[in-house]
Amino acid sequence: MDRFRRASAAALLTAVVLAGAVGGATASPGVPAPPSGASGEDLTALPALSAHATARSVGAWEEFRVHGSARHIRPGTLVTLQQKQGERWVSLPAKMTTSSGEYSLRVKLGIKGENSLRIVGGGAVSPVVRTIVG
Repeated sequence: MDRFRRASAAALLTAVVLAGAVGGATASPGVPAPPSGASGEDLTALPALSAHATARSVGAWEEFRVHGSARHIRPGTLVTLQQKQGERWVSLPAKMTTSSGEYSLRVKLGIKGENSLRIVGGGAVSPVVRTIVG
């Protein structure tokens, strides 16, 4: 009978310990709970895009690249090149998905003069990049 009580007590203790470890509903007094995002992810960080052109001046329809980083934006997010035309930003057919926090788009412009460009995607808008088309 004594052996039966010890086995039952051990089984009950094991069940209580496992429930605390798996369920996570129990807390030890004096030990603060980890904050949400304790894995190192900054929950207050906003998505951000940078943009750089490989050429400050190009000929009409001459290829150059607009590239940059995508911070706090999930890999695989679609980013699109926009061009300022008058007072409006117009999306151009240059788009791609981000990879490892970066992107690089091939661009050919035909509108002569100074062109204002930016990248949008993932809830972010890059600073304006200017390229002169001659």
